[in-house]
Amino acid sequence: MSAALPKSPHDFDPLDEALKPPINETEQDRVIRQAQEAEARRVSQAIDDSIRAEKQAQKKKGIVRLLLLGQSESGKSTTLRHFQKLYTPTAFHEERILWRSVIQLNIVRSVRTILDALSDLRLPTLDSGGEDSDDGGANIPQELEMLQMRLTPLRHIEALLIAKLIPPSEDEATSVIGSSAISAYHSQRSRSSEHSWRAQEVFVRPGATWKGALARSTRARPVSLGTTGMQSRDEAQEVIHSCSYDIMALWNDRLVREVLRRRKIRLEESSGFFLNDLDRVTALNYTPNDDDVLRARLKTVGVSEYRCEMEAVAGRESGTEWRIVDVGGSRSQRGEKLARVQSTWVPFFDDVDAIIFLAPISSFDQVLAEDRSVNRLEDSVLLWKAVCSNKLLANVDLVLFLNKCDILHAKLTSGIRLSKYVRSYGDRPNDMETASKYFRSKFSAIHREYSPLPRKFYGFCTTVTDTTTTAGILASVRDMVVRRHLKQSRLL
Repeated sequence: MSAALPKSPHDFDPLDEALKPPINETEQDRVIRQAQEAEARRVSQAIDDSIRAEKQAQKKKGIVRLLLLGQSESGKSTTLRHFQKLYTPTAFHEERILWRSVIQLNIVRSVRTILDALSDLRLPTLDSGGEDSDDGGANIPQELEMLQMRLTPLRHIEALLIAKLIPPSEDEATSVIGSSAISAYHSQRSRSSEHSWRAQEVFVRPGATWKGALARSTRARPVSLGTTGMQSRDEAQEVIHSCSYDIMALWNDRLVREVLRRRKIRLEESSGFFLNDLDRVTALNYTPNDDDVLRARLKTVGVSEYRCEMEAVAGRESGTEWRIVDVGGSRSQRGEKLARVQSTWVPFFDDVDAIIFLAPISSFDQVLAEDRSVNRLEDSVLLWKAVCSNKLLANVDLVLFLNKCDILHAKLTSGIRLSKYVRSYGDRPNDMETASKYFRSKFSAIHREYSPLPRKFYGFCTTVTDTTTTAGILASVRDMVVRRHLKQSRLL
């Protein structure tokens, strides 16, 4: 009989070595060890059984996972709030008072954008010999200078609101406070006011953290408790109310409108725009309504999952639980290069039932705030290609929202030529109907060409701030996704 061959170093298993019984193990120690191992196997088996039981329960309950995807400011958060308003209305209504501070910050930020633009009207530099700026070279009228002085208290309110919205324990607190409202006002401003403003945008982590901190700091109470919580003093609302007439005068000034037009600062097209509702939103007893919450702007970073229980469908006794995942939209969150999409978020969401992709087609003449060399529409197209072509998402239904159609219509009506920015548009009529058909056909062609497997195309032209229309579209999407989910679960 031949001698056993010596083990190769590659055959060494450190885990096997670690699990070997001790060389000098006694009989009593062996009994104890075997009992501990049996208990560990029992616990492990119980955990596995629990996981399997939970998966079976989820399948019976009908859990639908939906992914919201799109670039920053494409309308993802607004779409999510629509879902919450439609299908968890009680919680949505009770949280409305918490959005008042967000809307206050939106107002203050709009005023700050205007003041930054005005401050650069005439900025002589040391090496220019005191030459005027490109904006006509005229000094700011005295009445506007007086308005600027009277609106100075809003600087303090901005810093106060940031402190209320961002808990001190949050990581982003340092990044915002480092360029806080007060220090930013005293720092050297960039000649590009819009870029300076956007670079200092406030953002929060998704979830209920900021709402909880805000509720504690403001002593806000659910609206179901009537006016409880509204009697407490709100310094921000008091200051904004005292400045309301000056804010209105600033916004309605003809020179201000001309400066914003020349700088291509379009406040009306941005989410969080409330300067046309100042009489109402600056009132001391102001409580946000549903539309205000949908229009409010609060940037979130990171990935978050929201759960809501929808009404019973298809005659089932229990409703369907929806888990809606909101993915951060900035390029830094999706990865600096779109080629890295698969390595960032796709592996976590390959089991979703559907993806709602939001493409803001009104941004054909805009650039990304994160990278001003990239056209926003081009960025949406590239991301859409990456999503359609990803093999891990081959069996996932894609629903396309060609969003912000109201802004697109306003731009085309004002005379902005789509063909100037989208060469392939050619000499087609510069109207909303033709443009929307063009964009729909382009995105549909990409979907058809890049999808690894044939699948249906669902495309809608949307304005997610339009409550009635969006509710109908979301109901259609809900029915489509639920039918597909039930069919996959063999319940239909």
